[in-house]
Amino acid sequence: MSKQTYRVCFCFHRRFRLAVTEAPEEIKDLFSQYSENGIMTADRLRNFLIEVQKQEKATEVEAQAIIDQLRHIHRKGLNLDAFFKYLLSDSNLPLQPRTVQHDMNAPLSHYFIYTGHNSYLTGNQLSSDCSDVPIKQALERGVRVIELDLWPNAAKDNVDVLHGRTLTTPVELLKCLKCIKEHAFTASEYPVVITLEDHLTPDLQAKVAQMVTQTFEDILFAPGPESLKEFPSPESLKRKIIISTKPPKEYLEEVKEKENDFQKEKVSGDDSAWGKEVTHQSMSKLDDKHDLDEEDHNEEEDPDYGDTKAQQHEAPEYKRLITIHAGKPKGGLQECFTVDPDKVRRLSLSEQQLEKAVATYGKEIVRFTQRNILRVYPKGTRIDSSNYNPLIGWTHGAQMVAFNMQGHGRSLWLMQGMFRANGGCGYVKKPDFLLKTGQHNEVFDPKVKLPVKKTLKVTVYMGEGWYYDFRHTHFDAYSPPDFYAKVGIAGVPADSVMKKTKTLEDNWVPNWNEDFEFPLTVPELALLRIEVHEYDMSEKDDFGGQTCIPVSELRSGIRAVPLHNEKGEKYTSVKLLMRFEYF
Repeated sequence: MSKQTYRVCFCFHRRFRLAVTEAPEEIKDLFSQYSENGIMTADRLRNFLIEVQKQEKATEVEAQAIIDQLRHIHRKGLNLDAFFKYLLSDSNLPLQPRTVQHDMNAPLSHYFIYTGHNSYLTGNQLSSDCSDVPIKQALERGVRVIELDLWPNAAKDNVDVLHGRTLTTPVELLKCLKCIKEHAFTASEYPVVITLEDHLTPDLQAKVAQMVTQTFEDILFAPGPESLKEFPSPESLKRKIIISTKPPKEYLEEVKEKENDFQKEKVSGDDSAWGKEVTHQSMSKLDDKHDLDEEDHNEEEDPDYGDTKAQQHEAPEYKRLITIHAGKPKGGLQECFTVDPDKVRRLSLSEQQLEKAVATYGKEIVRFTQRNILRVYPKGTRIDSSNYNPLIGWTHGAQMVAFNMQGHGRSLWLMQGMFRANGGCGYVKKPDFLLKTGQHNEVFDPKVKLPVKKTLKVTVYMGEGWYYDFRHTHFDAYSPPDFYAKVGIAGVPADSVMKKTKTLEDNWVPNWNEDFEFPLTVPELALLRIEVHEYDMSEKDDFGGQTCIPVSELRSGIRAVPLHNEKGEKYTSVKLLMRFEYF
């Protein structure tokens, strides 16, 4: 180590050690208020928990347990150092411990469900490997809906999972099914839904039926081929696997139809047919966004709404597996949202289709999702596995807002934040206003600005932990970092906003001590967004951590807020000390 490097590291260490003992003034004042002779006893700590932290049911026994955990600092109670350590500890988080708090006995359509898109992809949508590893990772994070695209293998005698008409390398279906069985209930006991995109012949459909029934055995929920009149509840389906797909279709007939279309274009002298011939042979139309999105490309009308020709060649044992029937009725967007009182179904729309639909049929979508399930998936041009704004779907009642879980970015942070609610079980009960119809057949309209229900006041005191979790030259080569924090709301348009603190120069433990107020018209759908960045004069500001927290479950009081990296993985040490108040 050079002398210059040693001096820099010593400077970092010295400045950090001085800063870590400097509690914010408001924290010192509160300690003085609730302590006597520099010590906070159990009864005084209980008063603090009730009056400041708004933990109305706090007991002296619970307060004593906190003191006992910190007895190595002071034996008779909490001194200032111990009190400060408690406030920054994992015993003082902004969300309740991981317990299910919502009513889980309503139909599946009454819940937002943690949903993956192309769950088998390890990277981009065009050329990455297909694997069971991202399926395992998604299930371990609490994802409850896994998507598999089924295609015949090269020999046409088995079933592979891959993103069709791309360069993605396949993985065997059986490997994916075994992975789902092994890891389905690691993070949550509530049901896992497997959505299938089916491109198979009847004999391979029969093979899939055999693999599914033999793999899942008694944990497979398959009530029969008839459409359900109402979806079961998550509680009744604990530790069950559910299959959802469109009614079976004849893969070879589809290929033959495409070949016929190609021949017609070629005979008609259409020059573009020659270009299509090349991509047809390679099975990778990489420049055509519609063919990248096989869900949109292969969406077929629900045979239940029209003739039954599509059902003549299906494998009956395959159809019996399907619990959540998917498909579109004949007609345009308006017909898609028809509510049948005698049966329920799943409808899939791309993010673009949803954006178009909400402009005209927003209320119809809300009514549809009160009984039926709406799944939204990324547009086909998101070849980098990026995502979209999930709130467009959630504010209209869409249960399955499907995301590329292998990506990262602010949209995915919102998704991860939403499903930190309800103990991280993967099911979040929709607010009542999305489930009920008013006296005059009125339903919730997110575009209508409503009166403010409550105001959330956020105080950003300070942050710590970067010194331990980052290389000491990560942000700046020769000086401590210059951090600022951003705090805001993601929700209905009227509530969405982002604000920022001042930038504090040369400090590993920044003390911002700034207040922000957020009037909320629909707090039930609001997510608190928190980010930290390091100011860089010459380049893009460096990322220093993020988190999203559902406001509906955000605890009042002074809380330690852990931050996560860009992929959503929790840092070991980085956290903010913040205060949350409602009025």
